[in-house]
Amino acid sequence: MTQKQQAENGELSEKRIVVLGGSSGIGMAVAQQVVARGARAIIASSNADRVKQAVATLDGKAEGHTLDLSNERDIQNFFQKIGDFDHLVFTAGDTLQLNELVTTDLAKARRAFELRYWAALAAVKYASPHIRKDGSIVLTTGVAGRRPHKGWTVAASVCGTIEALTRALAVELAPIRVNAVCPGVVRTNLWQSMNADAREHLYESVGKSLLVGRVGEACEIARAYLFLMQEGYSTGQTVVLDGGAALV
Repeated sequence: MTQKQQAENGELSEKRIVVLGGSSGIGMAVAQQVVARGARAIIASSNADRVKQAVATLDGKAEGHTLDLSNERDIQNFFQKIGDFDHLVFTAGDTLQLNELVTTDLAKARRAFELRYWAALAAVKYASPHIRKDGSIVLTTGVAGRRPHKGWTVAASVCGTIEALTRALAVELAPIRVNAVCPGVVRTNLWQSMNADAREHLYESVGKSLLVGRVGEACEIARAYLFLMQEGYSTGQTVVLDGGAALV
């Protein structure tokens, strides 16, 4: 790699970056962008076929692992196996639970915390001893915690918890920096449980209500993760990319 290329790639050149949930959506976009900047992506998710496809898409510049993020022992073994690295990105998530409280299935509500909170906590617990000097952790929350609507009780609870976790981890794990990204509605497979027409209607209706006039794209959100990995000074912060949703 030439000096010019190294300068363009900045702080991510030659770094090892773990992306949990990196086989699709925002995580995949993060993996694509760090690879483009000379880093080595290590992606892991529960879907073996998607992991294989993602690695192929990244032209051999990433390694892929199938990982059950609901299993603490699997998470522990994964980080022992891969060794030291520079940055951890956690983007894993399932479809948000959007129901009015009276119809909320509390068993499903607990499962929502399983992947979005407990898995993130376990990942940080077992990853942090392997993060190199000047490394960082970037978690993922969501705008539901900042501007909840009726029926968003569980989603808002999960997102608010991750923001609080981010601040607490920044204090406990210093000098490792810990931050979070808070996306609004983004075109990803997070909404795959909806049929195609309903999904497009959601994107259109939400987009019209936003100050920017549209929902977000995964590649746009991914840039915030790269910023937080590279800038080196912020910790305990949440970067919001919501198209202005909190203002309307």
